[in-house]
Amino acid sequence: MKTYTLFLGCNIPVRVPQYEMSAKSVLSGLGVKILEIREFNCCGYPMQNIDQKAFLLSSARNLALSEKEHLDMMVLCKCCFGSLKKAEYLLNEDAALKDEVNGVLAKEGLKYEGKTKVNHFLSVLFNEVGVNSIKEKIKNPHKDVKIATHYGCHALRPSKVTQFDDPVNPVLFDSLVEATGAKSIDWQLKLECCGAPMIGVNDELADDILKKKVSNALNGGADYMCTACPYCHMQFDNIQKMDSANNEKQLPTLLFPQLLGLSMGINKDSLGIGLNQINVSL
Repeated sequence: MKTYTLFLGCNIPVRVPQYEMSAKSVLSGLGVKILEIREFNCCGYPMQNIDQKAFLLSSARNLALSEKEHLDMMVLCKCCFGSLKKAEYLLNEDAALKDEVNGVLAKEGLKYEGKTKVNHFLSVLFNEVGVNSIKEKIKNPHKDVKIATHYGCHALRPSKVTQFDDPVNPVLFDSLVEATGAKSIDWQLKLECCGAPMIGVNDELADDILKKKVSNALNGGADYMCTACPYCHMQFDNIQKMDSANNEKQLPTLLFPQLLGLSMGINKDSLGIGLNQINVSL
């Protein structure tokens, strides 16, 4: 099995540590090796609409650090994944831009040549490990459990850049969920935004998007929401709990490695289940 550099981004270590805990536990169980690079910096996403070259330099430095180790990169956050894929695409399409960025990276002895490839955690599980190999590791299948998969915007679009899955009819995440023995339900708002990007800009709109998605998933018969992005997870777990009225039904949320880890027989503490805000009774 390949070794990957693991890119955590800024949010996961501080706000969603259970994502890192559960992902590492699952990867270990599946035999996927990781290398952590302490020198990784922000993916550059916050600068995308302010200073394009600052964004590119931030992303390119991470790509160059991974390339220095002769390893492809695995990313847990969908936002970071989209940003790093965009930088990878732009730099590989524009030789002059790559030369300009490399001119700055050279001050640290770094260079990005386009050899390292950016992968999301789900892509590694689907394409490298494989659904059949995952099924062989399942000890406690989630029988009669219905899951609403939330794909997240930054993995699917723009598909020419991210190359994650069909942006209109994706199946990758559903296949991985069903490998655990659970049923991935068909629900109308499956591919819609979680609302997290609007928090702090238009909170009322962010709450409205969240509530419509949760209501639609519950009406579709979901027992749990499942995500693979820290921003989406915080929206469906932390924000849903804060915003729910006293008698309003809540939809518990699991990060995918938590769902998979439970089916693999990994204990709840190692998966950080207790750190989720809405109680998970699986």
